[in-house]
Formats: sequence, structure tokens, C-alpha cells
Amino acid sequence: MNTLMVAVVLLVLVALAYQVGLVRSRRVAGAVPAERMHSRPGYHGLLAVLRAAVPAAAVYVVWRVVGGPLIDNMVLGGIPVEHLPADDFQRQALLQRIGNLASGFGLMGEAQGFEQAAAETMNRLRGTGHAIVAAAMATAAAAGLAWTWRSTTPATRARNKVERAVQVALILCSTVAILTTVGIVLSMLGEALNFFRIVSPTDFFFGTTWNPRFQTVDGAAQTGFGMLPLMAGTLLIAGIAMLVAVPLGLMTAIYLSEYAAHATRAWVKPVIEVLAGIPTIVYGFFALVTVGPFLNGLGTMLGLEIRATSALTAGVVMGIMIIPFISSLSDDIITQVPKAMRDGSLALGGTRSETVAKVVLPAALPGIVGAILLAVSRAIGETMIVVLAAGNAPVLTANPFEAVSTVTVSIVNQLTGDQDFASAQSLVAFALGLTLFVMTLVLNVVALVVVRKYREQYE
Repeated sequence: MNTLMVAVVLLVLVALAYQVGLVRSRRVAGAVPAERMHSRPGYHGLLAVLRAAVPAAAVYVVWRVVGGPLIDNMVLGGIPVEHLPADDFQRQALLQRIGNLASGFGLMGEAQGFEQAAAETMNRLRGTGHAIVAAAMATAAAAGLAWTWRSTTPATRARNKVERAVQVALILCSTVAILTTVGIVLSMLGEALNFFRIVSPTDFFFGTTWNPRFQTVDGAAQTGFGMLPLMAGTLLIAGIAMLVAVPLGLMTAIYLSEYAAHATRAWVKPVIEVLAGIPTIVYGFFALVTVGPFLNGLGTMLGLEIRATSALTAGVVMGIMIIPFISSLSDDIITQVPKAMRDGSLALGGTRSETVAKVVLPAALPGIVGAILLAVSRAIGETMIVVLAAGNAPVLTANPFEAVSTVTVSIVNQLTGDQDFASAQSLVAFALGLTLFVMTLVLNVVALVVVRKYREQYE
């Protein structure tokens, strides 16, 4: 019983249940013409789907969760004690061999007799389990359909029940998103605390030397884990990117929404949005082979020393990359400003430019701030462009013409290859990730304060 087959069966069951609900509701409505149905037939069909398909799907999910471990334990219980490994890792390796043997895959070496017997037992248990699950799913679906057929009356509040189910589903989805965020934070927090047991938080947050491979001979506290060079590089590149993206993106959005003809807007906006779909590795390659040498040559003409791999190169290309985030979102927000506000400003004698500057943009400011915040978060979290174009030099500098490194690049460097997650060299990646999370949280709080302040002036 593979997942694809179950999905097809569930889709067929959904269609069948929906039709059963429709037919039953219409039959009840025709049998009692003088009494008005509380809900439309479509809601009765959806209610039948909830009663039949959802329990069947739940049975399959439960089997997927508990069925595998249950079969594995039963197979291990049937293996002779003298062939049963004592170590958990070796037991998992043995189960892998038995599973491959049961599925018909090849094995390294010749299968032993007890492994053949265990594979046969596993196949038999799987077959029995699939039969039981199929019967349970059919029983749950049949019970749901019978319940719908017997309980449907003109007074059945199918619409209320369906809407309540949708509300519960939305709450569950929101809860999953919240719990995912909490889980990410807790996973980073635990490892970050382990790191701070090895390295002092003062040395990490205020240190000016980033050299995670440095250790003293006697095992004393490391002094090469200062994150200030990484933070300076991250903010420098993000600042350059925003200096490029915000004016260009905002002016593009204003032109498309207020000045461009419909024909021009119809082809210009999709072309700009194509920039958002280009892989970041392509932007990094473009920065490395085109923008970097161009800026280096331009600096030579002006008498400036601009390295081909520098914060300026990475920032300019990153700014080009995030222009669509600002232009597209700002354009959507500006076009949603009521036309009556524009007409009122023009009726009072304001020009189109004055209307845009003093009426439209202030009214759209909350959305524009949200777009800029999204762009800032995108700039701070970018990795590939910085890897190829920034030079990967963790030095504390404010010179945009020099090579720098960022927090994200350092996380990649520390988690590349085989790592021992008990050492400070690997645990520092979690401390850096937690720091980035806090930075993003602070940006969100600041944006909310700004939005609330200006929104009160126009409500």
C-alpha cells in the first residue's frame, strides 16, 4: 500500500462522499417540500466528505506513524538472541538489511538464515498490517457515509459544521507555523547555550577577531570567536543593497501605479518580477565575472582602489536582486489606495506629483514599510552572492571597497563537512543563527512601531 495508491483512493472517496451528501440532501429537500433546508446541498456534500474521508485519512496517518516501529519490534523479537545485536545502532543496521532483503534490494554479502526468516516475517506482517489498515479505512469511510445518510434532515446545520471544521483547520495551520518557529528557536537556543558554556558571551558579541579554528594549547577559552567583523560585514552589504533597491524599487512602483499606461504596465511589471525568479547563484556568478571587474576598472579610472570581490560588489548585485520585492509589493499597496483620495487631492488643486507625495504614499506607508522590511530580511539572510562576491574576509571595516564576510557565510563555513557538534567550532553556527533571528525580530518590532505611528494619522 504505497502513498500514491492511498492518495488516489482518498480522492475517489472524497468524490463519492460529496455525491452522497448532495444526493441525500436533495432527496430530503424533495421529500419535505414545505420545510426549508437550513444549508445548501454543497455544504451537505462537504459535511459527508469530512465524515468519511477525514477519518479514513486519519487511520492511514496513524498507521504510518506507529506501524513501522511496531513491525520492526516484532521482527526483532523473532530473531534468536545469539544473533541480536546489543547496540542500538547495530540493530538499526540489521533492520535495514532485513528491510532491503524483504523489498528485494541487493545486500552486501550473503544473507544469513535468520535474516531470510526475519525478511519473510517482515513481509508477512506488512501484508497483514496493510490488510487491517485497508479494512479500518473502509469501515471508517462506510460509517461516515452511513452517518451522513441517516442523519441528514432539513434542520441539519451542515454549513455551520463545515465552517467550524474550516476554522479548526486554519487554527491548526497557524499553530503549526507558530510551533515551527518555536522549535527552530529552541533548537538554536539549546546549542547556543552549549556554545556559551565554552566561549564567553562577552568575547562572542564584542570580540573583534573571527578565527574559529584558533585554540590555545592548554585548552583555555578561545579568543577567536568575535562576531563584530561578521556583523559589520552583514550590515554593510545589506545597507548598500538597500541604498540600491529602495529608491529604484519605490520609484518603479510609483511609475507603474501612477504614471505608466496600462499597456506599458502589462509588460514592464512581469519583466521586473523575473528578477525575483533568478537563482541567487546566478547573481553571484554575475557579480563575480561582470560587476566586480567593472567596479574595479571604474575605481582605477577614478583613482580609487576597489577590489573586484568587495562589499560594494555584493551589495550592488544584492540590491538588484531585491528590487522586485520592493517594487512589486509597493505597487500592489499603492494601487489599493482608494481612488477617492486621489480625486479629492486633484479637486483641491494638487498636481499629480503632489498627490503622490502627500496623499498616496502616506496612505500606503504601512505596506511600503512591510515591503522594505521583507527586502532587509532578504538582504541579511543572503548567502550565495556574498560567498562569491564579497571576498570572505572576516575583518572589521567600514570601507565598502574592501573584502568582508557575513554571518550567513560563516554559518555555512562552520557547518560544512564532518563536524563534531560538541566543539565550539560547530556550535558557534547556532549562536550566529540565533543572533540573526533576534536581529530580524527587532526589525519587525521597529517596523510595527513605525507603521502604527503613521497609520494613526490617516485613520
